[in-house]
Amino acid sequence: MLLARTIEKIGELDRKAMAQAQARVDSLLKPPGSLGRLEELAVQLAGITGRLFPEIKAKSVIVMAGDHEVVAEGVSAAPQEITWQILPRFVDGTGGIGVLARHVGAKVVVVDIGVARPVDWPGVVVRKVRPGAGNIACGPAMTREEAVRAIEVGIELAQDEIEQGADLIATGDMGIGNTTPSSAILCAVTGLPVEEAVGRGTMVNDAVLARKRRVVAEALKVNRPDSGDPLDILAKVGGLEIAGLAGVVLGAAARRVPVLLDGFITGAAALIAVGLCPRAKDFILASHLSEERAHRHMLAALGFKPILDLNLRLGEGTGAALAMPVVEAAAKILREMATFGEARVSSLDKEKLL
Repeated sequence: MLLARTIEKIGELDRKAMAQAQARVDSLLKPPGSLGRLEELAVQLAGITGRLFPEIKAKSVIVMAGDHEVVAEGVSAAPQEITWQILPRFVDGTGGIGVLARHVGAKVVVVDIGVARPVDWPGVVVRKVRPGAGNIACGPAMTREEAVRAIEVGIELAQDEIEQGADLIATGDMGIGNTTPSSAILCAVTGLPVEEAVGRGTMVNDAVLARKRRVVAEALKVNRPDSGDPLDILAKVGGLEIAGLAGVVLGAAARRVPVLLDGFITGAAALIAVGLCPRAKDFILASHLSEERAHRHMLAALGFKPILDLNLRLGEGTGAALAMPVVEAAAKILREMATFGEARVSSLDKEKLL
């Protein structure tokens, strides 16, 4: 099974490369620690890639799209139809992720993994596992077999991008109503109370927020996901795009390629991926802190520190795309910045600089 083989291939960070990178960072022409998070990211990139001088030459954003029958419970102010309607805007570059990916020089891969309607838009990769996840308020989102198949779609697409040269993968999502299953996953994995895990999502008023909370509580009661079994959680209260993104994380980690999370939905995918393989955590970078209120709880559960905080809540991979240049900058300070020795700055002068 591809999932099992992929998990077996996920290794540890290369501690030797990290030690070398840390030593170089400490000797660069600057006061120690003065480049802050860039220094931490540089060392992590060395550990991920196993190279003292990691390079990022090509970048891809993989956007998984799927629908959710739970929207029938009134958990979203937006109609489900938007999931299908917006996909061509991602492809033609006029949607949010299209604009920002173009801005940072990243390729966008748009995937129908579970859109309710048939998708025949040119440029959309159709890998539909089923037409929408089930209504989690009444029963499971999908079967366990479908969950595995959706994860494996993500693995295959991540590895396809890496085979084509991608050195950095970003994750993005599209699916009206998908903050509801993401909140349910957060509750199931962490035990966080529903009131803390469920936020407004998009354009949600107080009445809809209260309804969302009731629906998530009902989904957990009806489905009784096993907190110790990530596949059970995913199948019972998750979503197809969440499953696909979990596969993207695992596929990138297996090939020692850094993978950038976007916001709340991709964070839910990371909870599943790390649950399936704790080693995958080391290959993930959190791009930003979302405005979705429970995202900080999600990042805390994963132990991640976001790179950016721009009050974003669009999804689509937009935050991850915006963080890509920061990750590239971290790699470049290792490769392009001189050390005191290389710059022929004496140790005495170095002390004065400090």
